[in-house]
Amino acid sequence: MKSFEKEVRWGIIGCGDVTEVKSGPGFQLAENSKLVAVMRRNGELAKDYAERHHVPKWYDDAKALINDPEVDAVYIATPPGFHKEYTILAAKAGKPVYVEKPMARNYQECQDMIEACKQAEVPLFVAYYRRALPRFLKIKEIIDSGVLGDIRFVRTIQYQPALKDDQAWRVQPELAGGGLFLDLASHTLNILDFLFGPIKEAKGFASNQNGSYQAEDIVTGTYLFESGVHGTGTWCFSAHDHIDENEIVGSKGKLTFATFGNGPITFTTPESKEEWVIENPRHIQQHLIQLMVDELTGKGTSPSTGVSGARTNWVMDQLIKGYYQ
Repeated sequence: MKSFEKEVRWGIIGCGDVTEVKSGPGFQLAENSKLVAVMRRNGELAKDYAERHHVPKWYDDAKALINDPEVDAVYIATPPGFHKEYTILAAKAGKPVYVEKPMARNYQECQDMIEACKQAEVPLFVAYYRRALPRFLKIKEIIDSGVLGDIRFVRTIQYQPALKDDQAWRVQPELAGGGLFLDLASHTLNILDFLFGPIKEAKGFASNQNGSYQAEDIVTGTYLFESGVHGTGTWCFSAHDHIDENEIVGSKGKLTFATFGNGPITFTTPESKEEWVIENPRHIQQHLIQLMVDELTGKGTSPSTGVSGARTNWVMDQLIKGYYQ
């Protein structure tokens, strides 16, 4: 792998909403990192983004950005339906790739992306940025400390009202790979992989109960981690209210936390209760961006790779495959 001695110059393909606050500024604020180019198929929107964020170059063609000699690494922030195509193009150009989550529409596409980057000898990173956030590092620290005892199971419940925009790309399987489950549950399943290791078996049921769009809008699943921990999850996207809760149960106590919210991390035993409040940063991807830059400049390692990202797609494939067969 090529090492970048001084700084990494990034180009973004797909400078949409996720790049406005969550990710884009992180490339400019991270040490030894610079955002030098952005691309969007609508050139006027690309130009507007570049001007507002003080980015020197903008493109309306992805290949032009990828082949720009002043772009060292490529961040792909398009819908998942384009992740494989652009990852392979960037890899062939010898550029490291950072791709939004979910990594692709399915596990096979992930494998194709991993192989392309392996052949080109370039790193592949995935935007599972919770692996780098202080909030989730604290959760891992609590688990690893042993205060929960032996971990028995983890339970996830997430539901929210029906999507108002039933034409959104996130519920178009040809672009997203499925419905909101792939977009949102991927965060939880990936952080569980970070906390407990890989899942080796998974089974699930997916349905569409509300009838607003083609994709599934409810998924229930069970899974078994290689470590022996059991897991269950229910994700419903046509309910009356918002709930986002994970519960880890051990032989000595339990830990509860939200995947998306800033509510307290709560540790409970029969005798006591303790809480930690750790809010997420404004530019939520910046911590992971810094770790990727550190790896590219030979100073560290990213905790989110193509291999770990693909494992999450494999689990989701197992949970929804009955719906699309």
